[in-house]
Order: sequence, then structure tokens, then C-alpha cells
Amino acid sequence: MKLKFNEGITTITVEDLHYISNDGEYLPVDDVENVTEVIIPDSVTEIENSAFARCKSLKSITIPDSVTEIGNCAFYGCNSLESVNIPNSVTEIEFDTFGGCKSLESVIIPDSVTKIGDYAFAGCKSLESIIIPDSVIEIGGWAFAKCESLESVILPDSVTKIGERAFEGCENLIIKCNKGFYAEKYVKENRLKFEINNKKDGNSKRYILEM
Repeated sequence: MKLKFNEGITTITVEDLHYISNDGEYLPVDDVENVTEVIIPDSVTEIENSAFARCKSLKSITIPDSVTEIGNCAFYGCNSLESVNIPNSVTEIEFDTFGGCKSLESVIIPDSVTKIGDYAFAGCKSLESIIIPDSVIEIGGWAFAKCESLESVILPDSVTKIGERAFEGCENLIIKCNKGFYAEKYVKENRLKFEINNKKDGNSKRYILEM
């Protein structure tokens, strides 16, 4: 089932697709639970908090470049979502935006993003690798926690802050970074598996610190 929003709207809210249960919790309406594809028009500039949360059948979504803000938990618990392209207009991936998207295999983070928030991709169990662009300065706590399939993350020289347990439970992960930058200090202090790139000859030296 495909869901297409009307042209001219500027925001997508949690009320568009959800109802409030007797316990005060937002839950998707019955039809929304069966939606597999969403198309958002170019008029939309904001996807508000929890707008698509728990849309468990959603597999793909087209987010236009007009969108500048994707709110907290916007796609939380979208268990069937397999891939997402974040547009160049977005500067921050907020708290728990894609948390619990168990089928998410690939994410393209554009070079407009400067911050990846707390729990942003926590529990994305199918995510195998991710490239963090040079624009990113901060990665929040638990941002990639329990991404059990994650094997490779490239941390750029631009990163100057990483929150606690950002990669907790990523048992197979090897972090790649350059020598002499904050990322190297972070992986050593947190005793993570890492690979240092030798800029002079392009080769890499792998270091594994025992837990």
C-alpha cells in the first residue's frame, strides 16, 4: 500500500497518522500499519516528532530536499524500513530518529549533517556499515548502540565529541579513523577495535585492543 501526501502541506505531524490510545500512547491507525511506501511532496519542510513511529510495514520512503528537519523518533520502530536517503537540507539527525528500525540495511548521511543525536540509530540490527561525512562534529550517546551487524564505521577528523556508549553492543565493529585526531583518542580510551589509516602511503594498520 502506498501513501502519498497532498501537495501544499508543509509539515507532517504525529496526528496525521496516529491516534491516542486509552493509555495516552500514540499508535498508528489501522490503514497506516499496512503502508509499505510513502511519498512526501516538495512542499514539506518538517517531519515532526514520532510522525511515522511504529509504521511497522513501511519499507521505503522518499524524503525531498525541501525537508530541513526530521524530528525525534520520527521513524522509531519502523521494523520493515530497509533504506533511507537523508536529504542534503537536513543538518541534524535527532534523538532516536531511526531507533529500532531492525531491517535498516543502508543509510546515506549527507555532508550537511553536523550532529547525530542520542540513540539516532540504536537497535538497527541489520545495519552493516556507515560512512559519517566530514561535516559531522558530534555523535550522541548510544547513537549506534546494539547495531549487532555493524562491521565498519569511518569516523572523520571533524568529529570532536562522541557521547557515552555510542557503539555499545556492536561486537563485530571495527572503527576506521586517522591518526592524531579525536576519533583515535576516543577508540583507545573506550577500548574499541579500530583501524588507523596511514595518510602518507594510503595503507592501513589494524589495532585491536582486548576488552
